[in-house]
Amino acid sequence: MAKVVKKIKAKSKAKPKATAKAKQKPRAKITPPVMCGDRTIVSKDARMIPIYIMGSEYEVPESLTIMKAVEYAGLAYIRGCGCRGGICGACATFYRISGSYKLKAGLACQTVVEPGMVIMQIPFFPSNRPSYELDDIKGDPHEELRRIYPEVFKCVGCGTCTRTCPMDIDVMDYIALMKRGDLKGAAEKSFDCVLCGLCASRCPAQISQFTAAMFVRRINGASLTPKAKHLERRVTDVKSGKYEKMIKKLYKMKTDDVKKLYVEREREPDMAEPGTWLPEDKEHL
Repeated sequence: MAKVVKKIKAKSKAKPKATAKAKQKPRAKITPPVMCGDRTIVSKDARMIPIYIMGSEYEVPESLTIMKAVEYAGLAYIRGCGCRGGICGACATFYRISGSYKLKAGLACQTVVEPGMVIMQIPFFPSNRPSYELDDIKGDPHEELRRIYPEVFKCVGCGTCTRTCPMDIDVMDYIALMKRGDLKGAAEKSFDCVLCGLCASRCPAQISQFTAAMFVRRINGASLTPKAKHLERRVTDVKSGKYEKMIKKLYKMKTDDVKKLYVEREREPDMAEPGTWLPEDKEHL
């Protein structure tokens, strides 16, 4: 496992060789702490199940995600655990269940451990990342897609990318939209992509679906989507220095006061229709 390198208190079933000193004074049994945030509470009656990390067997509570189980086993992450909530795509993981031939994939922060799970995380997946400048793209965006990502048009429609995606995105469908020239549709279909790269890792046509999707989303935002007037007005306000005084005031406040201000702020209702809600205090608009 490339991402997990520092062992703290491993809870492996592998027995170390006994030494003369160890025989004279047995070490006290140590229960490793759950090093995965103060919101993680393991039930006292949680069943312990075996999983395999880097070839070693560990017993962990069955309710943990792969990420939390790795930490419970006594390993510390030094990379690949960014948001811990299915947003950044940094914890792409492959695994098999002992006795099954099927290779499965998921995000370590979302996937719950199963008995006999053999785990391997990947630090990143090498993908086609060509250089381009959006400002230099003046012609047909579809032809630019063909020039920059020609492998997109080699898709055989097998659907492996869709079955692999941990965000349940229909990857094959947005690739089909790209091939048809519907870049706006492809951008919207791929919007929830977290760039984990798992789709590309299983593709027989060797397409870098997730980077091609980023290209069409950039194209969509830059030239296919109408400019929002209210956003242009806000950008003008920012450039004019309208908010500089407020920012300087925040910088001078104590951290606890800033936190209190944030917690007590007037929040937009969750179910409010877009563009209909305004705060009662309009001083800073």
